[in-house]
Amino acid sequence: MAKIGVFVCHCGENIASKVDTGNLVKALSDHPGVEICNEYKYFCSDPGQETVKRAIRENNLTGVVVAACSPRMHETTFRKACAEAGLNPYMLELANIREQCSWVHSDKEQATEKAIEITRSLVEKVKRNNELKPISVPVTRRALVIGGGIAGIQAALDIAGAGREVILVEREPSIGGHMSQLSETFPTLDCSQCILTPRMVEAIQHPNITVLTYAEVEEVDGYIGNFRVKVRKKARYVDMSKCTGCGDCIQKCPVKKIPSEFECGLGNRTAIYTPFAQAVPNVPVIDRNRCTYFKNGKCKICQKTCQIENCIDFEMQDTWEEYEVGAIVVATGFQIQDTSVYGEYGYGKYKDVITGLHFERLASASGPTAGKILRPSDGKEPETVVFIQCAGSRDPSKGVKYCSKICCMYTAKHAMLYAHKHHGSNSKIFYMDIRAAGKGYDEFTRRAIEEDEAEYLRGRVSKVFEENGKLIVRGVDTLLGKPVEVEADMVVLATAIVPQPDAKEFAKKIGIGYDEYGFYNEAHLKLRPVETATAGIYLCGACQSPKDIPDSVAQASASAAKVLGLFSREQLEREPVVAAVGESTCAGCWGCVYACPYNAIEQKDIRDRNGNLVKQVASVNPGLCQGCGTCVTFCRSNSIDLAGFTEKQIFAEVMAL
Repeated sequence: MAKIGVFVCHCGENIASKVDTGNLVKALSDHPGVEICNEYKYFCSDPGQETVKRAIRENNLTGVVVAACSPRMHETTFRKACAEAGLNPYMLELANIREQCSWVHSDKEQATEKAIEITRSLVEKVKRNNELKPISVPVTRRALVIGGGIAGIQAALDIAGAGREVILVEREPSIGGHMSQLSETFPTLDCSQCILTPRMVEAIQHPNITVLTYAEVEEVDGYIGNFRVKVRKKARYVDMSKCTGCGDCIQKCPVKKIPSEFECGLGNRTAIYTPFAQAVPNVPVIDRNRCTYFKNGKCKICQKTCQIENCIDFEMQDTWEEYEVGAIVVATGFQIQDTSVYGEYGYGKYKDVITGLHFERLASASGPTAGKILRPSDGKEPETVVFIQCAGSRDPSKGVKYCSKICCMYTAKHAMLYAHKHHGSNSKIFYMDIRAAGKGYDEFTRRAIEEDEAEYLRGRVSKVFEENGKLIVRGVDTLLGKPVEVEADMVVLATAIVPQPDAKEFAKKIGIGYDEYGFYNEAHLKLRPVETATAGIYLCGACQSPKDIPDSVAQASASAAKVLGLFSREQLEREPVVAAVGESTCAGCWGCVYACPYNAIEQKDIRDRNGNLVKQVASVNPGLCQGCGTCVTFCRSNSIDLAGFTEKQIFAEVMAL
């Protein structure tokens, strides 16, 4: 016979101000099967939990219902209390009368009636709960980090530093990401290369890190603790084990006028190239689409120049390698928005309208102008530069409603660098508002205004056009309430940060969620900010949302801590809320196999004693199953049930309403 304990939490005034908890206790006390019903201000507190434990022991309760907040908040807390009192933790149900009741109703009488119904339905469910045991799965203590920017490098170093193996995959020829393109970093104006390059070298020299550059993740199978990953290593046409990085092949390559991606088109590269001087690894790659030999079968000057036999191999092919890993950290970074959408700003029409990333390369000592800020059109130093913030960001008409977060800071940095490099110059910044939240950030922007005389104009720019050899920036100063026109020698756009172009396809490949823009979704914005909904896959850096370097590094270390927590045990305990197939009734239609978003269902042969195949049925891999219940709804023969949410339990809940 069921003996259920019901515990009604006030949650301070969150629940008690809208729900008459006294009436709730009175209504549940008389419900069949309820042995005891109490109310308390905070059942999640230590005294509250002790009350629950004592009630379980003294009344030999067979089930517990706590009417309180969302299960996402305190289900683990109360399950632990039940276990400590000797009750199977899965004989607990949490009735959510806060988010689903008190927070959404203003009428106390109606809210109380709804709270009674919610709690009563959970009492009927817990009567039919079965004692479940957690699932144990082995853990492969090797991590995969996808993306070799600063976030990926930091995560890899933290995991490797704790003694665990790491596979670091980067699809570009070098690790470093966008940070390697920057000149200085805010708010300290450190040289970006100076602080990044040592981390890049440390990563490739670390004995626990295997760096795979010019490689991409093709397939991901498996589940937390036991992922199988297939990586495609693209043909570099240069043997990495033999190349010394002398650069002779690059010097002799006759194809020299290919716009450099690293220099944002402001400089050129050759057909065999390293992206930048400090590239890691310092091994060139041949651009097959631009190489003369691959186009017409003649040349091979690089091969003839190379002093090492068979180092350059034009017959090299892509190769695939498979790895078993226990956790995956996704750090695939970002891109800047397609500049073709800024028609009114003249980008693409006027050479001296550039993006913030162009400006970084102009200001960088390793850039195409050796650190001199020169106009792309004529190579002269600009006297007046206009910076336009929120170029695309916070602009629904450009498809980006969100704030790109770093534009206010790097625009202030650009104005400061420009003032430092060209004394007596003028910087004018059009802005909507200044968002400088971060340690030292507000002081940094004030320094740009007070010490380096950057002039901020509050308002948006409507048009940039050319007149008498000058760029005319037309906009509105909303503080003065009048239109303004500024003559400029150069215009710099603080372009919006957007996800990688293939972010959505990649998310589908590895099985994680993404938002309407393509940024990857975390499991919970506040409480699980580096975890995804897929167990064992973690996020860091700007693939989740626009971030600056300190935030990316902090999140990378947080992801590494999560991975190391997972690797701290040889066996992993998982929630037993998984699907199970009734083999006797399964018709083998495979609707569940196609519907399962986690590839957790496979075909199973049923054989007789002589080994003859009788039939094939669906079988759920409990290690892969995430308990979403999709297969239950797709099963035509009603043969699949979800542990903890069986048909009988759900039916009992509904009938109690």
